[in-house]
Amino acid sequence: MALCVAVAMSGGVDSSVAACLLKEQGLDIFGVTMDFGINKKSAPNKNIIDAKKICKQLGIKHYVINLKSALKDVVIKDFLNNYLSGRTPNPCVKCNQYIKFGILINSARALGADSIATGHYAKIAELSKSKKKSHELILKKAKDLTKDQSYFFYRLSQAQLKHIIFPLADLEKHQVRALASKLKLPVAQKSDSQEICFLANSDYRDFIKERIPKALRNGQIMDEEAKVLGQHRGIAFYTIGQRQGLGVSSAHPLYVTKIDAKNNQLVVGRREVVYKKAFLINKAHFIQKPIKKKVALRVRIRYNHKEALADIFPLGAKYKVVFRKAQFAITPGQSAVFYDKDIVVGGGFIDSVVN
Repeated sequence: MALCVAVAMSGGVDSSVAACLLKEQGLDIFGVTMDFGINKKSAPNKNIIDAKKICKQLGIKHYVINLKSALKDVVIKDFLNNYLSGRTPNPCVKCNQYIKFGILINSARALGADSIATGHYAKIAELSKSKKKSHELILKKAKDLTKDQSYFFYRLSQAQLKHIIFPLADLEKHQVRALASKLKLPVAQKSDSQEICFLANSDYRDFIKERIPKALRNGQIMDEEAKVLGQHRGIAFYTIGQRQGLGVSSAHPLYVTKIDAKNNQLVVGRREVVYKKAFLINKAHFIQKPIKKKVALRVRIRYNHKEALADIFPLGAKYKVVFRKAQFAITPGQSAVFYDKDIVVGGGFIDSVVN
């Protein structure tokens, strides 16, 4: 009996090509699309419509899974709380762990699927047989490093990885576009989504203001010597390293160097002050075994950050990360992900910058 795979259909070119590739391999597939209920009431969800079109073209069943409540309770609530605490979250990390590769996998398996496939750019492989347990899986970067999304998956477990397929792991984006055109997919030229799904083209600040009016609480903007320079609109509207929109004048450019949620204050300083070396992470997660002793790995502190070499020290429930060279804007709330060459070792949430 052929492996039954549910393909997470986003309505975009990547998931559409992923579905085509799996069907060409002779697998029994069907499409599932997450409905977060974020489209405007007056307009249909274009992504769901596009996903249905692709499934119809492929001659496969298509299901829409309502995950509005899950998104609100698990992802959006955490997103808002982080910003109100002076942190800058990456909601995709939590969504992948708990919703896309959590609830959605369970829903797909209830519909008869053995695994779920997506159009993400990352790779899952078996641990080399020469390295202990051959049944363990590793998470690696995709072939197309310009599109690699392995950063977002560092919190996945072995149990989750066992049921995930990334058909685009060894393809580059231009090849995916070419395949979509060759297969005459109606989404072949559809632009890639660059936004957080639930923001739906709105600024995250407007999203926060609409849901938590109390976020609009003014406070002081201070320099490194505690001199008051002006007023901010609410700490939720700022992030470490931010230069624009501060509303204070200075003889030199100023950047947010610290967000003090307890005292509702922003601290600003010169660009060089934003460069730091050391920080603590909490809620660490590892694809395989946890780090038990000091180790040197390359670390990425946000998705578009170029990895840099750092020493990682276990400190009980937390880990201390010390870069060999100072990095710009180490930001609490973001994920720090550890890499051994192209293999994702694990990571955690940046808790605080330390000396």
